[in-house]
Amino acid sequence: MTMIASYDWQSDSFTQHTETPARVTFREAVLHVAEKAKAVLPANTSRIDKAITLTLHGHVEIVNGHARVASQIDGKTTYHQVNGTCTCQDFTQGKAPNGFCKHRLAHGLYRRAIELVQVQEPVVEAQPAVTAETVQVPVQHAEAPASANAYVLMNGHRVQVTLRDYNEEMLLERMAKILERFPAEEPKEDPKPEGWCSKHNVQMKLNHGKRGSWWSHKTPDGQWCNKK
Repeated sequence: MTMIASYDWQSDSFTQHTETPARVTFREAVLHVAEKAKAVLPANTSRIDKAITLTLHGHVEIVNGHARVASQIDGKTTYHQVNGTCTCQDFTQGKAPNGFCKHRLAHGLYRRAIELVQVQEPVVEAQPAVTAETVQVPVQHAEAPASANAYVLMNGHRVQVTLRDYNEEMLLERMAKILERFPAEEPKEDPKPEGWCSKHNVQMKLNHGKRGSWWSHKTPDGQWCNKK
């Protein structure tokens, strides 16, 4: 059995934790989500690495439905409220690329990892004594909660593209790149019929007389227009 240590800043001590199957599964899910985040947000790679540490060390908490992330500043623990924004200077001063500081990223990693890996009730093998080695934790993969689709023109063909992700903001960024790569065609104007007055945007009447035929229409002010 593997043992890992985490540092408790409040008590200034290390605590040994058993590397349980559930903990391993959660860590793998966090790393998986982090790799996807790095692919979408390459400018935030260093902050994502810090967010991984915050998440795996248990610094992300959900309190009364609101997220807060613990951070160390000059040896003191500071809690930042994270709910679409953050109270840290990296976010408030606009330094974080794309608005994602390490605390927002940590909250995102934590939430998406929980959604990605749902731990069911342990299945215990028939043994005289139940130990950590006899407990199997099946993993149930949840369907991505966010999805979007669009029709794009590829090589003259109209193709439907569907994207799925565990993070709505990342999903929208991916979709924006797709739409930028395959821009929509400019709408074609319908050809106007003969005798159409482009000045007043109305259909004129064809008149016939001794001098020939001509198109004209009467304007709201009582004048006659023949496009001349």
